[in-house]
This record gives sequence, structure tokens and C-alpha cells, in this order.
Amino acid sequence: MKNLLLYLTLNVLIMSTLNAQNIYDFTVKNRKGDDVQISEYKGKVLLIVNTATRCGFTPQYTELQNLYDKYADKGFEILDFPCNQFGEQAPGSNEEIHDFCTLNYSIKFPQLGKLNVNGDNEHPLFTFLKKQKPFEGFDLNHPIGKILEDMLRKQDPDYDKNPSIKWNFTKFLIAKDGTVVRRYEPTQDIADVEKDIIQEINK
Repeated sequence: MKNLLLYLTLNVLIMSTLNAQNIYDFTVKNRKGDDVQISEYKGKVLLIVNTATRCGFTPQYTELQNLYDKYADKGFEILDFPCNQFGEQAPGSNEEIHDFCTLNYSIKFPQLGKLNVNGDNEHPLFTFLKKQKPFEGFDLNHPIGKILEDMLRKQDPDYDKNPSIKWNFTKFLIAKDGTVVRRYEPTQDIADVEKDIIQEINK
């Protein structure tokens, strides 16, 4: 009986520790290589995105900037993390990527340092995000959705069973209290993302 109570107590402590981990616990690098605490954005609605500059989804930068223009003054922030893990479609340095996005898409939201979102060297922030919101599938009505599904299924028949980031421009919506609200695959209509952003801003 004592052993059972000890086991249950330890289990509760372990689970409490895991659940206590919060989006605001993480530190990332900006494009200059300096530390940035996610806690700096506490109280804001966040959209965290892994991006690439040579991807079929790269024009989504326009949609992201439009969201930023509409809602930045209402407590909304976008955190852009370039990632070169998907087809090596973000090959430049942090500054080259920033210059490209500024010139071609007039980006004004924070572009942070390149990082890995999957694998042995993945950033703990994305480990946390994936644990909170695993993969739920592509929109197969999207022109690229079926292409991604077929390509990834060929590489791994069970690709959809793990929470890994599948491609560039995967997005995570974070509430004002740091809760991970929803994950959006790159095939998700930006209108759905905007609707959820508005809902979180108005809470």
C-alpha cells in the first residue's frame, strides 16, 4: 500500500512538473544571435510559424503581414522562425532571409534566428508545441495538400501518426495566458487562422 501511495505521489509530482512547463519558459535567439525570452510576449496573442524563403508556401508571408497589419495594435504578435529542414528551402543566413522578406514582402513582424523544428537538434520550444498540438492532417482540397500527403506517405506510411512538423509554414496559435490553442498545417486557409486570432484577441 505504501509503495502504491509513493508511486501515485511521484506520478502526480512528475505530471505537475510536465504540465507546469509553459510557453513562457523558453528562450530563443533573434536573428542577431541574442537571447529572446518568450515571456517578453506574455499577455499577447501569438502566432508562431516555421518559415522558408524558397517554398511553394512562401507567398503566405503576404497573408501573415496582412494579419499583422490588422491586429498588431490589438495585442497580436507573429514570431517567425526560419527553418531549413524541409527541402533545404531556407538556405540563407538570418540576415539574408530578413533582407529577402523585407524586400519582397515588406515584413514588419519579428523574424528570429533559424532553428530546427524536428530531430535530435530540434529547439525545445517546438518539442513543447508539438506535444501540445500534434499533427491532425492536411487539407486535401488544397492544391498542395495531396502532393504533400502522397510524398510524405511514400517516405513513411505512418508519417501522420507522429507529431513532427511536416512542412514549412506550420503555425501555432498561442492565447494571452500562454495556452497553445491550435496548430495549423500550411494547407489551412488563412481565413480560419484569422477567425481564431480574432476570437483570442477578444477574450
